[in-house]
Amino acid sequence: MGSDFDITVVAEDKTSADQYIDIAVEEIQRIEKLISSWDKNSQTSLINTKAGIEPVIIDQELFDLIQRAIGISKLTDGAFDISYASMDRIWKFDGSMNKMPSETKIKASIYKVGYQNIILDKEKSTVFLKLKGMKIGFGGIGKGYAADKAKDLLMSMGVDGGIINASGDMNTWGRQPDGVPWKVAITNPLNKDNAFGLLPLINKAVVTSGNYEKYVVLDGKRYSHIIDPRTGYPSNGIVSATVFAPKAELADALATSIFVMGIEVGLNRIKQLKGIECIIIDDQGNIHTSDHIKIDK
Repeated sequence: MGSDFDITVVAEDKTSADQYIDIAVEEIQRIEKLISSWDKNSQTSLINTKAGIEPVIIDQELFDLIQRAIGISKLTDGAFDISYASMDRIWKFDGSMNKMPSETKIKASIYKVGYQNIILDKEKSTVFLKLKGMKIGFGGIGKGYAADKAKDLLMSMGVDGGIINASGDMNTWGRQPDGVPWKVAITNPLNKDNAFGLLPLINKAVVTSGNYEKYVVLDGKRYSHIIDPRTGYPSNGIVSATVFAPKAELADALATSIFVMGIEVGLNRIKQLKGIECIIIDDQGNIHTSDHIKIDK
C-alpha cells in the first residue's frame, strides 16, 4: 500500500510473537492484492478497466467495503469519495506550482468523480462505474481497513493485546503487559518534532490526517494536499485532524473528510456519531475538540 506497517503484539515469548506478526503481515498483503489499483490483476483494477462498459462480479468482502465507503460518502455529503481516483491531478505539492489552475481546469478535473455513479447490485455481487474513465481507489480507507482486519484475525487467535500501526492509522486492543492502557501521542502539526498531547487508547482506533508536510502556498494562502472531490479545490483552514473510532477504517475516512467539511461542519458531524471523537488543529494553532476528549498534556 506504499506505507510502513508496525505491528506490536503481547505474547508469552518472542517465538510466538514473531509467528503472530507474520500472520498479520500475510493478512495485510492479502488485502493489498484485493484493493490495490496499482496491481493490474486485482479486482479493483478490473472494476476500473470495465468502467462505462459492464458490471464486474467481485468478492463479498470487496463489495461490502465499497458499500460502506458509499455510506461514508452519504454521511459526509460527498466530502469522502472513493471515486476521487478519477480526478485529474492538476495540483502539484512538490514546490513546482506558483499559480492557481484556471477555474475551467478545476471544474474539468472532477468531471468523472461522484459516488452516485458507483452502481452496486447486491444479488449479483457486482459493481459498475457508470462513466468511462471513472476510477475508484482506497487511499482514504484502505490502510485503516487492513489494520482492522489484521487486529480481528489476531484477536480471533487469542492474542491478548497489540497495536497495528498503518503509517499512523492505529488500531489497538487489550493493554500493555503491565496492565497499563496503550497511549498515543498526538503530533503538534506546527512543530512536528513535539507532541501536544498523550491519550490512552483502549480497544480503539486513532487516525491523524495532516497537511503540515504536503501543501502549497499561493497568494499568501496555504492549500492542503487534501482535495475536495466535490469542487476540485484543496481544503484550507485546518492543519491536522485526529479521529478516534471503534474501527480504523471509519477513523481513516472521517479524518480526511473533516479537512474538506471544515471545522464547524466537521465537529458537528462527529458529535452526532456515537463512540467517535476528534481533535482538530486550525492553521492558527487553535485546538478544537469534540465533547468527550480529555488531553493529557
